[in-house]
Amino acid sequence: VQLQASGGGLVQAGGSLRLSCAASKDMFRLNAMGWHRQAPGKQRELVARIYKVPTTYYADSVKGRFTISRDNATNTAYLQMNSLKPEDTAVYYCHALYLNAAYWGQGTLVTVSS
Repeated sequence: VQLQASGGGLVQAGGSLRLSCAASKDMFRLNAMGWHRQAPGKQRELVARIYKVPTTYYADSVKGRFTISRDNATNTAYLQMNSLKPEDTAVYYCHALYLNAAYWGQGTLVTVSS
């Protein structure tokens, strides 16, 4: 599975950004897609995930601010990030779960200035 990530950038606190992740496989074949993030000096953490059965997971730190969705027609997942905070600054990595393996896209940097 190949993943092409896009989006990210620099935004002021309170602003919004949208990340995209296009998969090379039909989305209905994937068990899940989502994003992790890694801030400087911190461990990578799971931010949001959307499963083939249409359920979602969000980290407590982003609940109510981030929304994950998917477009089956384009095999693309989206992470809409609103009310961004400086602590959301990190490299965001999209991922896909397929069979018993995890696949990763390239990281995209999100910087939130105060």
